[in-house]
Amino acid sequence: MSEMIYSVPASLTEAVQQLAVPGAALLAGGTDLLIQLRGGRPVPPNLVDLKKIPELQLIEIGPDSIRIGAGVTGIQITDHAELTSLMPGFVEGVGLIGSTQVQGRATPIGNLCNGSPAADSVPAMIAADAVCEIIGREGSRELPVGDFLTGPGRHCLKVGEFVVALRFPRPRTNQSDAYLRFIPRTEMDLAVAGAAVNLILKNTDSGPIVADAKVVIGGVAPTALTVDDAAQALIGTSLDDAALLAAGAASTAAARPISDKRGTAQYRKKIVAVLTRRAAQVAFDRAAQQLHGSND
Repeated sequence: MSEMIYSVPASLTEAVQQLAVPGAALLAGGTDLLIQLRGGRPVPPNLVDLKKIPELQLIEIGPDSIRIGAGVTGIQITDHAELTSLMPGFVEGVGLIGSTQVQGRATPIGNLCNGSPAADSVPAMIAADAVCEIIGREGSRELPVGDFLTGPGRHCLKVGEFVVALRFPRPRTNQSDAYLRFIPRTEMDLAVAGAAVNLILKNTDSGPIVADAKVVIGGVAPTALTVDDAAQALIGTSLDDAALLAAGAASTAAARPISDKRGTAQYRKKIVAVLTRRAAQVAFDRAAQQLHGSND
């Protein structure tokens, strides 16, 4: 059996140095990595555990941005009242990752880096304009989450790089989001399809309408897809039936699913339209409530 060094760096500088070992692997939550190792993945020569780096364990909510460190677990996010109020759709996606026990270890950044097309937290990240803060031997850089994944299990990280944190623009008082998925079982299953919708509203004499929108679908292509046509169908409307049907149809048209034991490609195309419509309505209702509250 191959030998493995287990490293526990106390700083980002140490982590970067230890990742310089060819074939080194990162451990944040380990809920994906340990299963992969048991399934035959080659044992890394150096396993670098990020859990002891203090700055990676923080959720920071500022006046203009929200920053979530690489070591923050799912349960820390779902238990965070202010974050849940500001970004309920993102929190919903995180809360669907595995079981309660898994969420005590698993991290949203790990969910992103694992690269599953069905990852529940990723569509809402993209819909909220999240950015990856990346560090490595060549320094630091930033990359939108929407550009991070290149295919199933594949991402844009260079050798020795890792994601330090996710940064989101702080949502406005007239903005909210939602994430919905469909699974064959009642819980703890991979999404057959998912949809995240992030909306900004504005008041008019006839009531609130959509001023800006972003629609992202998951589980229906090699990576999560931003559907601009679906967003455009919602903008300028109060989410009447015609707007919702057009947004759903745009998601169906954009989807490039496969058929497998959990659902056919045709079924996924149909389901993603339904999820888009429903998520848009939930996001609209939430944003309208925020808009109403800000005007009281």
